Amino acid sequence: MQYNLDIDSFIRNHITCRQESLLAKDFTKHESQLQSRINDKTVLVIGGAGTIGSSYIKAILKYKIKKLVVVDINENGLTELVRDVRSSVGYQIPEEFITYPVNFGDTVFNKIFRHHGPFQIVANFAAHKHVRSEKDIYSVEAMIENNVLQARKLLDLLLESPPEHFFCVSTDKAANPVNIMGASKKLMEELIMAYSDKLPIKTARFANVAFSNGSLPLGFLERLQKKQPWSCPKGIRRFFVSPQEAGELCLIASIMGESGDIFFPKLDEENDMIPFDKIVVDLLNTVGLEPDICQTEEEAKEKAFHLTESSTSYPVYFFGSATSGEKSYEEFYTESEELDNDSFINLGVVKKSKNRSIEEIDQIFASLRQLFNNMEVKKSDVVEILKIYLPNFEHIEKGKSLDQQM
Repeated sequence: MQYNLDIDSFIRNHITCRQESLLAKDFTKHESQLQSRINDKTVLVIGGAGTIGSSYIKAILKYKIKKLVVVDINENGLTELVRDVRSSVGYQIPEEFITYPVNFGDTVFNKIFRHHGPFQIVANFAAHKHVRSEKDIYSVEAMIENNVLQARKLLDLLLESPPEHFFCVSTDKAANPVNIMGASKKLMEELIMAYSDKLPIKTARFANVAFSNGSLPLGFLERLQKKQPWSCPKGIRRFFVSPQEAGELCLIASIMGESGDIFFPKLDEENDMIPFDKIVVDLLNTVGLEPDICQTEEEAKEKAFHLTESSTSYPVYFFGSATSGEKSYEEFYTESEELDNDSFINLGVVKKSKNRSIEEIDQIFASLRQLFNNMEVKKSDVVEILKIYLPNFEHIEKGKSLDQQM
């Protein structure tokens, strides 16, 4: 079963329903400032092999930067990034374009930073981004270590040679978090805000990136290639941006924002939220198939096993969301946050976020370290600690993770 699909066209026509990038008008409005702040600069991108990081790189390579250093633990992803941009037209690749398969928490990263710096633009996309990453205490510790504790080391390193612009990606799930991933990102926001008077720090909360690595829509295509059934939650609506829009959003936020700004896309709940089950139907229809709705995972797998080249339908199992940390709705800001909806055409900005002192951050980190040093610690213990420091954190625990589903 071979299917041809233009993913970019599908995203424009069925997911974002935008033929022009959401950020096109903002790029036009701020183009001269972007050029003056980006051209001839030395750039470091951490986590640059992922969907958002690589899209950010593609956005910034439209300008004439002096040097680009990319760090990511995904060696294969870095290889594909280099092949992709060097095989494409429209990018201004600097003579010094270097990639390193390195964890930014490793000692060797510090050596890379000091050798290739100083950097005028630094963007960090290294993060655990999946709600499924909170299945047990070990996955929770790894997520908090990556999203929060290692971020502190990076900030202290940046103080040695402060960049002109520093960006650290967040998530919409940091607004009134209901899962540990969102709580870790909210804590990351509070961490970087504590440094916002020392470093020019910006961040962004944004929507699901359509067909990003590890996303449900990309998973549909991977299952299709392997003749495996699709599994999709019912009644879950989400905001979406394209990979291009994600990179462009982060670029504008990193370069045009003021220190302490949290950017988000101006999207309308009624018109821009798309149900996953609609994506299923539209995607199957686009490749010439109809959904064959199954009542159980077993039925779906059995039907997939008997698929032939002449099959006109495809097995799909729709299920009600029953896993920990799943938020039934999306929001980019809370009622208590101060918003600037005037500076940008299709971007809003959370301004003047409450800043914790470095001393408060140290206390939080000490509590987390003490917790993780206890061999008997449970996931619920971490949740209780996070609730102390994040009053809006209302964890949804259902005793089941996404890894226990198809």
